[in-house]
Amino acid sequence: MSILVALLVDALFGEPPNRLHPVAWIGRLLGRVGRPLSSLGPLAAFAAGTSLWLLGAAAFVAPFAFAAHALRFAPAWVALVATGLLLKPLLALRVLVDEVRAVETALGHGLDAGRLRLARIVSRDTSRLSEAEVRESALESLSENLSDSVVAPLFWFALFGLPGAALYRFANTADAMWGYRGAWEWAGKWAARADDMLNLVPARLTALLLAALGHHPLDTLRRLGGEAARTPSPNSGWPMAALALSHGIRLGKPGIYVLNPGGASPAPDAPPACIRHVRRTAWAAAFLLAAAAVLIARCGHG
Repeated sequence: MSILVALLVDALFGEPPNRLHPVAWIGRLLGRVGRPLSSLGPLAAFAAGTSLWLLGAAAFVAPFAFAAHALRFAPAWVALVATGLLLKPLLALRVLVDEVRAVETALGHGLDAGRLRLARIVSRDTSRLSEAEVRESALESLSENLSDSVVAPLFWFALFGLPGAALYRFANTADAMWGYRGAWEWAGKWAARADDMLNLVPARLTALLLAALGHHPLDTLRRLGGEAARTPSPNSGWPMAALALSHGIRLGKPGIYVLNPGGASPAPDAPPACIRHVRRTAWAAAFLLAAAAVLIARCGHG
């Protein structure tokens, strides 16, 4: 039930300040220690990137593992609430929804404003995107981060408790910082592959839930695999394709891929509808994974 506590706290209060946010701490640390890595040769960069990833993961997971162990000796209601509060910084739904809404609001003030606001949540160049492409990018971020920032940490929490969720959040943050091609090809390779592996099941679970709770679920499920395969990523295409197919819209990255190419360009009414869909899916995932966590805990005690 700690999963539901965490999602409720997120809905009511959003993110803690950066100075108190453990994910913000690890992001800043990864940024600092990673600066020299991209200038190393391939073998040295891979060795250094892998070693620093392993050390960083151990350092980030250890406090959560200690807390989880300590809470085993606390009263059940204290452990439930405290675990939910510790889990909250490892997931983020409200800020994701707020940022996508803010992009649409900015578009109402002009295309340049929409592009600038979008640049806060995507890594692609937004300076030449059309209005429809700005909307597509925002909705892609919405669906991809439903998996990365909500379902995946809850999935690993259900399996392995706070240490599992913490390891996933570290891996996802390291991939966002280091997992790029070009100068980071070798230094970030371990981070990128680790993130791919940890998202393999959550991305597909997210897509299945989006399909089940969306429009035309059977048609979405029938076409889901083929559309997801259009993206270079082994995982991100799944939730993005599910959202696109459920709402009959096209989503894409200019020059790279298009999902549901026969769909309509997203109109101003698409983001609110997609946000409602994503929030339903997040809560459905939370209830499902909370039940799974209880079952796994009972089996472990048995």
